[in-house]
This record gives sequence, C-alpha cells and structure tokens, in this order.
Amino acid sequence: MNDPATGVVKSAERTLAILELLTRHEEPLTFTAIARSLRYPRSSLHGLLRTLVERGWAEFDPDQRCYSLGLRTLEAGNAYTRTLGLVERALPLMERIRDTIDETVQLAVLDGVHNVYVAKVDGRQTLTLASEVGRRLPAHATGVGKVLLAGLRHDDLDARLSAGPLPAFTRHTVTDKARLLGQLRTVSRRGFAVDNEEYTLGIRCVAVPVYDVSRRTVAALSVSVPAIRCTPAHRENAHRLLTEAAHRLSVALGYERQHRTGPTLRSGDRP
Repeated sequence: MNDPATGVVKSAERTLAILELLTRHEEPLTFTAIARSLRYPRSSLHGLLRTLVERGWAEFDPDQRCYSLGLRTLEAGNAYTRTLGLVERALPLMERIRDTIDETVQLAVLDGVHNVYVAKVDGRQTLTLASEVGRRLPAHATGVGKVLLAGLRHDDLDARLSAGPLPAFTRHTVTDKARLLGQLRTVSRRGFAVDNEEYTLGIRCVAVPVYDVSRRTVAALSVSVPAIRCTPAHRENAHRLLTEAAHRLSVALGYERQHRTGPTLRSGDRP
C-alpha cells in the first residue's frame, strides 16, 4: 500500500533540497541546471518550483528563465538572526558607543524597502534624534537603509526599488533611482553610508553593516548626530566606534574574517 505520508515527506525533502541548492549558488539557476543537479522527475520539479515561487520562497526571472531565492528567505534569515539574540548582543556595544560620544545609536534590519529599528540607545544631550524601536522608515532616505540596500543582490535590489517611486522628505533626499544605485555601489565599496539630512533636516548619521555567518548583511548600526554637532572629527570618531562594534557583533553572529577598521570617513565624503 502507498503511504500518503511518505509522499508528503518526499515532497518536503525535495523542496528543502531545492532551497539548499539555490542557497549554495550566488547566481540564478535554470530549470535544466536544477534538474541536472537534483535529478528529480521534471514534472515534480516544475510543480515544486511553481509552489516556491507562488509562496515567495523562490523568484523566477522570465527573461533569463532562471530561478533564485525569494524574499521570504530573507525574512526567515532575519527572524533567525533575531532568535540568535541580535538585539541582546548589540545593546552592550551600542551603549559603549553612546557612553563614549554621547549620541544616539540605532540598530536596524530591512523589511522590503523600509528599515525597521529594532534597538536604540539615546544620548543624554538635550538635542537628540526623535525615533523609537519598531519605527519603519524608507530605506533610501536613511544611512542604515542604504547600508541594508547595498547588501542585497542586484536582482533583489532592482525588484524592490521597482515597486514604486522614491518619495522625498527633505531637499536632500535622493529620489532618482539611477543616482541611488550609484550611491549604493559606493556604500558597498567603502563599507559605510552617510545620511546628510535626507530624512530629517538638521540630522546627519553614519551607518555600517553587520554580517551573519553566511556573510550577508543582516543589520546596520548607526550614530545619529544633529548637524550643529556634526564636525568632521566627531563624525570620524563615530565611524570608528561603529566599525569596531559592528565587527564584534558580526563575529558573535558567526561571521569571521580578518579584522579591518574599514575606510576612513573624510570630512568631504558624500554618498
């Protein structure tokens, strides 16, 4: 007799094998490449891939006829990072930065085209950034958001930015997609982003990425400073402290590489 449960388990195993295969390959894979690697019946493979795409776990590019990981895998990865204690590990490091330079420090993750603040420690000065944990801001207009967007694969980034226009919040907000993509390439190359009053007039920030065991950007750390206090020396000091803290947090999440202090933030740097 056929055991219905056996078929369910086999489908689950094959689905997970497809996700694992897509995870191991940075480049999208054609149906033929997947079939050749896994050796599943073509009819079954078509059905499994269709389900993965419909549920958001895989994406299909109709022009290239290729499959890649979907947005749901990023959501799962972020959720897993939170279960590892991302916030709990980050808070002591954030408090150390705050105690050193007395400015607001924030930790954010990406959700679609928004960054969501998951932790914050306030500076004790009267003039500080008004924000709160759980707040969602458009990623293109913030330092942490640009760091998180810069960590995405090109096809994923393009799909997110194509969802709609980039709204302006101040006269400094970048609303042109081509210009934003140029900024993100710069952010990826030099390892940090700056926000020059792009979401809130009078507030500037420096942000750096946090990596996980798979070497993906899973969070961003930032220091926000009122423009009146944002001298070149103060901003460079914030960048140094953030880079050190982000490295420690990344290592705690399983990311290992030779420690580097990162590029120097010059007073004239603009994204």
